[in-house]
Amino acid sequence: MRWESKPLPDATKVKAIQEALQVPETIATLLILRGIEDFETAKTFFRPQLSELHDPFLMQDMQQAVERIDRACQQQESLMVYGDYDVDGTTSVSLVYSFLRPFFQEITPYIPDRYAEGYGISFQGIDVAAAKGIQLIIALDCGIKAVEKVAYAKSKGIDFIICDHHLPGDTIPDAVAVLDPKRPDCQYPYKELCGCGIGFKLIQAQTTFWKEDPKALLPYLDLVATAIAADIVPMTGENRILAFHGIEHLRKNPRVGLQPFIAQLKKPVTVTDLVFVIAPRINAAGRMGHALNAVELLVESDSEQVEAKAKKIELYNSERRTTDMRITKEALVLIKELGEEDRYSTVVCQEGWHKGVIGIVASRLIETYYRPTVVFSVVGDTMVGSVRSVKGFSVYEALDACKEHIVQFGGHKYAAGLTIEKKQYEAFKSAFEATVQERILPEQRIPTVGYDIEVAFEELTPKLFRILEQLGPFGPQNMRPVFRTNKAVDTGYSKAIGKDFSHLRLSVQTKAGPLTGIAFGRADFLPQIQTKQPFDLVYTLDENEWNGQTSLQLKVKDILPYAPK
Repeated sequence: MRWESKPLPDATKVKAIQEALQVPETIATLLILRGIEDFETAKTFFRPQLSELHDPFLMQDMQQAVERIDRACQQQESLMVYGDYDVDGTTSVSLVYSFLRPFFQEITPYIPDRYAEGYGISFQGIDVAAAKGIQLIIALDCGIKAVEKVAYAKSKGIDFIICDHHLPGDTIPDAVAVLDPKRPDCQYPYKELCGCGIGFKLIQAQTTFWKEDPKALLPYLDLVATAIAADIVPMTGENRILAFHGIEHLRKNPRVGLQPFIAQLKKPVTVTDLVFVIAPRINAAGRMGHALNAVELLVESDSEQVEAKAKKIELYNSERRTTDMRITKEALVLIKELGEEDRYSTVVCQEGWHKGVIGIVASRLIETYYRPTVVFSVVGDTMVGSVRSVKGFSVYEALDACKEHIVQFGGHKYAAGLTIEKKQYEAFKSAFEATVQERILPEQRIPTVGYDIEVAFEELTPKLFRILEQLGPFGPQNMRPVFRTNKAVDTGYSKAIGKDFSHLRLSVQTKAGPLTGIAFGRADFLPQIQTKQPFDLVYTLDENEWNGQTSLQLKVKDILPYAPK
């Protein structure tokens, strides 16, 4: 890995915020690096308030949306709540469906089948709505480009309200309301909400319109926090406020449907738990079965029903884990067999690979071969692919350069999906490799790890850790602080651990006694450490609980031999 440091902030600014807040210099430096330079900004940052959320009616078309829902309520029309099959989509549907359910006699949650219908609004979904006599569809986390589908629904007497956060195309669908802060004509101050965040703004506006108690919105924040964490949107502005209070709610009074997963955690819920424990389980329903299973779990209030539904989701997740690990192994073997270890890109396919996990497999392959990666699944005469990228390289633009070989594609800079004809596979593979080779910069072929500041081990105290935790919730643009410490020395108790002894448990010397750390996949460095030669570390700070004792622990991101400057 290439280590990248952030530019050191102005020392006078650090001193000023340190004195204003009475915090260690390390914390003051981290705040300045996050753009927090005065007492009032710091106060808002450390204590995010729901009162600081923007007025939802600042969003283009919000008035039309709540008036149309109100009319549907008054006339007791049938309603469909439609969403994507990932975490953001299923939490969005669960949120809006459960909020509106008391007001409507007929309300149907709908998630398209990942395999039969694909992403976004489908003609099939509209036909289901028409057959049920539904007059209004609220689409969440999708629909901003569904111009033809919305027109088709209109021809069948069905209105649409679209709540999306993706970039619009040249034409905005002719819906009753299109809620999307990324619309060029939308003046909403915060542009980075996820789909569930847009859904929350809708029910916030509806609550105001109906003059309901705004405190009734609090139980929905656990869903919003889960979506924010899973969709990897910036942890800034409204996202951070919503995530902060959503996590508080998850710790104190989570919805019944999430309690079986939260019960598996040994300590209070964090963003990390949402990303790595809860989100994969919700996602597994749509990957291995049908995402409506996730919605049914999230809106269920009967604990016995929840137990049965959660077990079903756990089975899906177990199957997902087994499947993606098997396919990853097969893909790694295939890359070696084809002699493609030294290419600029990875493009792989094998009959029988499960479409629901190829995105996960693509991410796993990048851990071994750090390069833009496409993993295909065969579906009849076509192939469906998931694309993942490396830092700084746009796979969306690379796909656009290869579009003569592609039936359709969509996505963004770092992740995309595409469909090609089976007979185009080799041509696409060659074109994609040539495009990546031509466009990728040398530094984009080397994984990087960034760190905030250099510290001495002696600065790492329980008090510092407690303040660090208050910088959360962590996520893009507000990542957990990463430290660098040089010239670490082994105590003699570092060792290889894990089933295959591939991980390194560190024990380093400090003036206050030994400090432990874990470096996943880095047991190869143990022989060098055992020579008592000094080494440099980049890491985040964590707590470790063992036998009722809590101590600080380093979560090591990378380790290198000490090199004097």
